[in-house]
Amino acid sequence: MAHRVHEHRQGRMPVAQTTVLTLPPSSQAKDLRPRLTPLDSLLCGAFAGAVAKTVIAPLDRTKIIFQVSSKRFSAKEAFRVIYCTYMKDGFLSLWRGNSATMVRVMPYAAIQFCSHEQYKKLLGGYYGFQGKALPPFPRLLAGSLAGTTAAMLTYPLDMVRARMAVTAKEMYSNIMHVFVRISQEEGVKTLYKGFTPTILGVIPYAGITFFTYETLKKLHADKTKRSQPYPYERLAFGACAGLIGQSASYPLDVVRRRMQTAGVIGSSYTTILGTMREIVKQEGIRRGLYKGLSMNWVKGPIAVGISFTTFDVTHNLLLKLHQMGYSIH
Repeated sequence: MAHRVHEHRQGRMPVAQTTVLTLPPSSQAKDLRPRLTPLDSLLCGAFAGAVAKTVIAPLDRTKIIFQVSSKRFSAKEAFRVIYCTYMKDGFLSLWRGNSATMVRVMPYAAIQFCSHEQYKKLLGGYYGFQGKALPPFPRLLAGSLAGTTAAMLTYPLDMVRARMAVTAKEMYSNIMHVFVRISQEEGVKTLYKGFTPTILGVIPYAGITFFTYETLKKLHADKTKRSQPYPYERLAFGACAGLIGQSASYPLDVVRRRMQTAGVIGSSYTTILGTMREIVKQEGIRRGLYKGLSMNWVKGPIAVGISFTTFDVTHNLLLKLHQMGYSIH
C-alpha cells in the first residue's frame, strides 16, 4: 500500500512541473517598444540646426567679415560693424546670407545628428555597449565621424554662404547666382576650395563637441540618477561642449574662410600651410589665427547649446508621440 502511494506521488510530480509558466526575457519586451527611425533623427537635426543658426546669424556674419579681412578685431569694432550694417542696409541685412546658411545648415545638422545616432549604434554593437553609454574613445570617434560625414556632403553650400556673407548684394543676388558665377568665372573646383582645412577642423571640433556633451550627460545621470537632464541643463552642457570644441579647431576655421573668399577679397590663398604662414606673417598668431575667437566664445556656446537642446527635446517628443501611436511620416 505504501509502495503504491509512493508510486502515485511520483506519477503526479511531472504533471505539477509541466504547469509552471516561464516569463519571456526582458530583452524581448524591450524590442517591442517603438524606436525612432533615421528619418526622425534627420528631421530633428534639421530643425535644431535651423533654430540655432538663425539665433546667432548676425554675430556669425560679423565674425566672418573679420576673419577674411586684415582688420584688427575687438568687441567695439564688432559692434560698429553690426551698427553700420544696420544703418546702411536695414535690420534684416544682419541676416544677409542666412538663406544660404539655412540651405547648408539644415542638411548639415540633419546628417550630422542622424549619422551620430547611427555611428553610436554601430560602435556600441562593435564594442559591446549596445544601448548603453559608449566608452570615451568610441564616444569621441562617433562625433568625429558624424561631423566628417556631414561636412563632406554639404561643403559647397558652406562655400556659397561664406561668399554671400562678405559681398554686397550687387555681386551675388541669390544662392543660385553664387553657384553659377563661381562656376563660370573661377571654375567648379573653386566650390571645394578650403575643403581640406574644413575636414581637418571638423574632426576635432565635432569629436570634442559631441564627446563633451555626451560625457556631461552621462556624469549628470550617474550623479542625479535622472536619465534625462532638464532643458536648461542641456543648454549648459551644450554651451560647454561648444566652447571647448570651437577653441580647439578655431585656427583652421580662419584658414578655411580665407581660402573660401580669396576670389573676392583679392588674395591668393591656395594651401593650408601657405595661408597660415601668410596670416601669421601679416597679422601674428593671436591677432590672425585667433581673430574673432572672443566673439565665437559668445555665439558658439549659444549655438551649440540651442542645437543640442533642440535636438534632444524634439527627439524625445517624437519618441513619446510614437509610443502614443502617432506618426509624422
